[in-house]
Amino acid sequence: MNFDFSDDQKMLKEQAHKFLSEKCTPKTVRAIYQNGGTYDRALWKQIAELGWAGTAIPEQYGGLGLGYLELCVIAEELGRALAPVPFSSTIYQFAECLLVSGAEEQKQRLLPKVAACEIIGTLARAEGPGAILPKNIRTTFRNGKLNGKKIAVVDGMDADYAVVLARGSDDAGERGLQLVLVDLKQAGVKRRAQDSIDPSRAHAELVFENANAEALGKQGEAWSDLNRVLDRAAILMAFEQVGGADVCLQTAKAYAMERYAFGRPIASFQAIKHKLADMYVGNELARSNAYYGAWALSTGARELPLAAAAARVSATQAFDFSAKENIQTHGGVGFTWEFDCHFYYKRSRELGLALGAQRLWKDKLVTQLEHSNA
Repeated sequence: MNFDFSDDQKMLKEQAHKFLSEKCTPKTVRAIYQNGGTYDRALWKQIAELGWAGTAIPEQYGGLGLGYLELCVIAEELGRALAPVPFSSTIYQFAECLLVSGAEEQKQRLLPKVAACEIIGTLARAEGPGAILPKNIRTTFRNGKLNGKKIAVVDGMDADYAVVLARGSDDAGERGLQLVLVDLKQAGVKRRAQDSIDPSRAHAELVFENANAEALGKQGEAWSDLNRVLDRAAILMAFEQVGGADVCLQTAKAYAMERYAFGRPIASFQAIKHKLADMYVGNELARSNAYYGAWALSTGARELPLAAAAARVSATQAFDFSAKENIQTHGGVGFTWEFDCHFYYKRSRELGLALGAQRLWKDKLVTQLEHSNA
């Protein structure tokens, strides 16, 4: 079975790489840190002109209708550049919620605007520390009104719309849950910026006080629909993590080749060789799992939940390890503001929690492996 991308997809990847190498340098990310912005509006506008947001959105909803494989190659380049734009929250999560659960009218109304980057969307799940489980959801949706609070909402300060996980009935389990579509620009929504380890991916607390909202999908199906969305997002985000991990390896290698100690490059020392080799092995394992996930996602294979969990776990571990070893390879200067190493470390930590804690995805991976072997 051939898991490689086609020539056209590789060409798209090269074009995305060239564009982001010119328009999204480390200086772009550094500017967000220094100026206190939430995302790079100029870059977001240019991405809109390229049509990347509509890559996997069907043509009848204003998208390009290319497919998920094309979106995967774009995601890898966005991760490589640490692009400070609300792409993952809008495309991997908000748009996928509409595609999975939305009614035809909702898709026709919002997806063309998503594809054109005219609106920013996000997904609001968490209400407090700890695992996000059905029994922990306290936000309520009654008679078209939404009440409650969500925390750590990615791009919540800039989002125009959010898909919110709420409780539509008194049932404390999955059957009482409802996905809700809410316009965040109304008076019934209050926002408060929250600190994040990665300021280039701004987070917010959203408070809903009798906010007007509409149901997205059927009550009782929200939890299963949400997990389908998270599986898709996990694979796409895995490509971002693989892209970031690759840069960490390349940066560490380049520094080791040019940094001299005791009269020779530090790359010649066995300890550094072991670091680089371990980074390479982890990155390649993550890439192979991401490719498997891309195949499952693009074909709608029944192995999608397994592939998503495998991609999520391996990519998170690879990016985290490579980001830390990149700093260690640079030695004392690796921790300083002047070097770019910390940008990748901070993004690796943020992405590692963006779709839920690592232990939850490990549990899911084990469960899926048990089912596949049953």
